[in-house]
Amino acid sequence: MIGEKLYPNEKVIAEEIADVIEKSIRKQYVLGSARRDAHPKAHGCVRAEFHVMETLPSSLAKGIFIPGKKYQAWIRFSNGSADATQADIKKDARGIAIKVLGVSGKKISEDEVATQDFIMINHPVFFVNDPKRYMSLMQDINSDHFFRKLQIPFTLGSKGTRIALNLRTRISNPLQTRYWSMVPYQLGIGPDRQAVKYSARSCTAAVDPIPDNPNHDFLRDTLRNSLQKGDACMEFLVQPKTSNTLVVEDAMTEWKETQAPFYQVATIRIPQQVFDTPDQDKFCENLSFTPWHALPEHKPLGVINRMRKVIYDRISRVRHEMNSTQRQEPR
Repeated sequence: MIGEKLYPNEKVIAEEIADVIEKSIRKQYVLGSARRDAHPKAHGCVRAEFHVMETLPSSLAKGIFIPGKKYQAWIRFSNGSADATQADIKKDARGIAIKVLGVSGKKISEDEVATQDFIMINHPVFFVNDPKRYMSLMQDINSDHFFRKLQIPFTLGSKGTRIALNLRTRISNPLQTRYWSMVPYQLGIGPDRQAVKYSARSCTAAVDPIPDNPNHDFLRDTLRNSLQKGDACMEFLVQPKTSNTLVVEDAMTEWKETQAPFYQVATIRIPQQVFDTPDQDKFCENLSFTPWHALPEHKPLGVINRMRKVIYDRISRVRHEMNSTQRQEPR
């Protein structure tokens, strides 16, 4: 393990959190309409190409980062709020989920055949570290009692509350937003493996203004308009851990770029396309994204990722069962 330290009973707590979220989903949605508990509102699912750089240092040329390799991919852009009806102008976390296709080799997850997922939001840190605190937060959020929701700042503590407030922002275009993995991952296997974080950002610094009178779903409109005009480009970055002061189990503290620089390992090309169709939206909703759809060379690290393994799998199974759809990975 690369600086990992198991918390007492963390898997049991993760199962209890999954119980709370499953109960909430079954209560919130009728059969056939179940959505994700987080990031249920998609701005769109787009086809993309994941081009690994032609030259990479050997320390970064691990897993899918094979110099010169080109993969097909799907990318889902989303709002973080559990309320899928929320207007896009509301402050919120924004997500990007990248599913790289045609990835050969045995994966960590048994239900996964040929994909590698990367999941990020537009903030560099998460708002909890501790499984018990995470459990209390989920109980507060999913409670029917108004006063229980008022406890959320106390549950998060001062640092967690600051982070939760800071990650809620407005954006003008999902393609022009920077995203971070928040939590670390392994890069490589064997004695030279290292801990890294990921980031994705636009290839250019241009940022569109937010419309004066934005539509309810203006981020989908913006994404549609951008990809009607032409291709989009994003850089995929890796941030190696450079010091023991950067703690794998601490998802609440940023790895400052001055101390641990990012390096570009791939370019994501999103070709001009029409994505905004009922069939593609349905396909997008049926996809499951999890950091554990991964090669061993990209093993998720830290307690948040270990808990995600249990929670994401459960929620995906519940959602597909309620919607009478089959869980399957695209090839």
